[in-house]
Amino acid sequence: MILIICITFAVFGVILGFSAIYFRVEGDPIVDKIEAILPQTQCGQCSFPGCRPYAEAIAAGDADINQCPPGGQDGVEALADLLGVEAKPLNAEFGEEKPKSVAVIIEDLCIGCTKCIQACPVDAILGSAKMMHTVIAGECTGCELCVDPCPVDCIVMEPIPEDLNNWQWPEPEKKYA
Repeated sequence: MILIICITFAVFGVILGFSAIYFRVEGDPIVDKIEAILPQTQCGQCSFPGCRPYAEAIAAGDADINQCPPGGQDGVEALADLLGVEAKPLNAEFGEEKPKSVAVIIEDLCIGCTKCIQACPVDAILGSAKMMHTVIAGECTGCELCVDPCPVDCIVMEPIPEDLNNWQWPEPEKKYA
C-alpha cells in the first residue's frame, strides 16, 4: 500500500515538474501587451529611456498612460482600453502629438561628425567619420534624437507621405465628456 502511494506521488511530481517547465510564463504578460501598443520610437519623451521601461512603469503604477507623444491620443485610448481605466488627454508636459516623420540628412551640409550615429537609439543612420551619413528610412522611428546633436543642422524631419502602404481609414470623431 505504501509503495502505491509513493509511486502515485512520484507520478504527480513528474507531471507538476513538466507542467512548470512547459507552461512557464516569461516576464509579465501585461507589460508585453502595453509595450505592443507603444510606438517603439525609443525617443525618451515620456521621461523613460525607451518603450519597455515606460511599459514596465505603467504596469507597476509608477507612470500614467498619457505620457507618450509619438503614440498620441490613439495610444492613450488603446492603453486605457487594455488596462480598464478612463482615457485622459495627452499630457502636454511631455510634448505634442506630431505626424509620423523620418529623419533626412542634407548631404551637402553633412561633415561626418558621427554625433547623429551615436544619438540614434535604433541604428538607423549609416556613415563613418568625415564621410557623409545617410538615414535608413525603413528603420528610422522619427524620434528626433539625432537632430539636436548635429553641429551643422543638416538633419531635418520630414513627414512620412501617405501612400497605399501606410494609409488607414479615418476614425469617427470621438466626443469627450
